[in-house]
Amino acid sequence: MYQYDGYDQQMLDDRVKQFRSQTQRFLKGELSENEFLPLRLQNGLYIQRLAPLLRIAVPYGLLSSHQLRAIAKISRDFDKGYVHFTTRQNIQMNWPRLEEVPDILEQLAAVQMHAIQTSGACIRNVTSDQFAGVAADERIDPRPYCEMIRQWSTFHPEFAFLPRKFKIAVCGAQNDRAAIRVHDIAVELTENEMQEVGYRIYVGGGLGRTPVVAELINPYLPEKDLLTYLEAILRVYNQLGCRDNKYKARIKILVRAMGISAFRNKVDQEWALIKGGTATLTDKELARIKKDFAPRPYETVDVLECNQNLNQQSQQNNAFAQWLSHNTFAHKIDGYSAVTLSLKRTGIATGNVTDQQLEAIANLADTFSFGEVRSTHEQNMVMADVKKSDLYLLWQELFKLGFATPNIGCLTDIICCPGGDYCSLANAKSIPVAESIQRTFDDLDYLYDLGNIRLNISGCMNGCGHHHMGHIGILGVDKRGQEFYQVSLGGDPSLNTSLGIILGPSFSHTEIAGIIVKIIDTYVQMRVEQESFIDTYRRVGITPFKEQVYDKAD
Repeated sequence: MYQYDGYDQQMLDDRVKQFRSQTQRFLKGELSENEFLPLRLQNGLYIQRLAPLLRIAVPYGLLSSHQLRAIAKISRDFDKGYVHFTTRQNIQMNWPRLEEVPDILEQLAAVQMHAIQTSGACIRNVTSDQFAGVAADERIDPRPYCEMIRQWSTFHPEFAFLPRKFKIAVCGAQNDRAAIRVHDIAVELTENEMQEVGYRIYVGGGLGRTPVVAELINPYLPEKDLLTYLEAILRVYNQLGCRDNKYKARIKILVRAMGISAFRNKVDQEWALIKGGTATLTDKELARIKKDFAPRPYETVDVLECNQNLNQQSQQNNAFAQWLSHNTFAHKIDGYSAVTLSLKRTGIATGNVTDQQLEAIANLADTFSFGEVRSTHEQNMVMADVKKSDLYLLWQELFKLGFATPNIGCLTDIICCPGGDYCSLANAKSIPVAESIQRTFDDLDYLYDLGNIRLNISGCMNGCGHHHMGHIGILGVDKRGQEFYQVSLGGDPSLNTSLGIILGPSFSHTEIAGIIVKIIDTYVQMRVEQESFIDTYRRVGITPFKEQVYDKAD
């Protein structure tokens, strides 16, 4: 992973000192709330329902064991001893005290972490595939390009006050695990006919009140031109994006209003002014960044012996067999696997991890995965480089910690925002709904028979739970002061991206688990052989689901 140089560290240390002064002035009454607002947002600090919320950046999801231990200590010393992993691969602390936030930022800076640009109208944390660099289906490792974008966008003076927040995602594999086409800019790494690395660029995606799938703006952009082309897009957005109505301020609205052809022409005109300029990637600069993502010192493993042992262990222990089947992922290096730690144990809020668990995970990462972990946009964690010979021992340790629930990709692997329990924007609670569904579908054999089903829950239209992208999506709505839930079907975050369609009128919180049962029953009745939920939905449409749900609900 990328290591800060002296320039990076000095810049970060200076920012902490600056914010400490700003916070002290605010607490003394020398800065008004309106004056302090943009300053705290630039440093990842929100005011939520019950307390401040600090959002810590985790660029493209990479964390060292050293950083995990620091986060654990900070959460213990300054918060309530747990943190929350978000759908943007970031970490949130829900209970920091305002006067202590500069101390938290100082301790984060000591381990090359910060909260810069995790909020506000700026370029947010760059996200990517949690299996970047190790996935067997990967064409090109996206991590160096994520880092280039991070360095370019951090403190970029032109883009400190955009019309609205701006999100970029990068993918380099055959299968999109980063939901790139619901981002303001999507970067898909590819090669041309001469096997030269380049990018397929999409623009204008996003969720929230107006969900939109990004459109292709450039089918092949040469490798060296990445930053200048992104800068051209941002310049057009900065100049033409709406600033007097926040609901119309995202680039997706601008692209839709102009049309992709007209928007492309504007970008090309702007790009002509800066193409080949100082932001052009040189071979030297590419090499500088890529060296921090060199392959790990993998050992030669007797793959045949490992597989025989795993088969034997699986036959002797069904719980291990289930975990091995659902929580491990194919690695590009023979004899290794990537392992997903499920943060979806029933009874625990999705994405929440305690300080003691963080320290235990850090120790396991040192032992089993080169001292590194990743956060995922599905709100789980990953150890990317585990020898197959170590899988059984790792599973035993994860089982003790509560992270071995064998449900990755299943209905109970729910993406869920904090909702009304924490967020001041939420219309309804999300966490109790997720738990209710998990308790309803507690039969693992039945879950496995259902196959891959994505269920996402958001507490409001901002869509932090990515409900638009769930095969089944649930949105909390306010109905005359009462919490109700709207259900949508047919979303899909893969490269074959689709947005969910609302099923019909909303349901009360006491009804929602039963409604999901009816939807699943309809799928089971309608599917052909081992057809997946999303394929069945696309074949039969929404009508059979609607008839089943509302006929019987009435």
